[in-house]
Amino acid sequence: MIKKPITVQISNGLEARPVAMLVQVASQFESKIQVESGQKVVNAKSIMGMMTLGLDSGESVTVCADGSDEEEAINSIEKYLTNK
Repeated sequence: MIKKPITVQISNGLEARPVAMLVQVASQFESKIQVESGQKVVNAKSIMGMMTLGLDSGESVTVCADGSDEEEAINSIEKYLTNK
């Protein structure tokens, strides 16, 4: 299992379209992927779950991945959330 803190750098935060894109990125991987924000932990492959976080640009989250492609999953999600 890998845990990595990431600061959201998407200009408008995670609104509907950016959440849908994030879910698409996460869904490419077999690993179980979760996003933690405060006391909430949600499945990164769930649009509804991710929408409940209401993340704005500049907020920090912890992304956890567990599985055969966990490192690649974390790297791809970080790349998306930080606009790199």
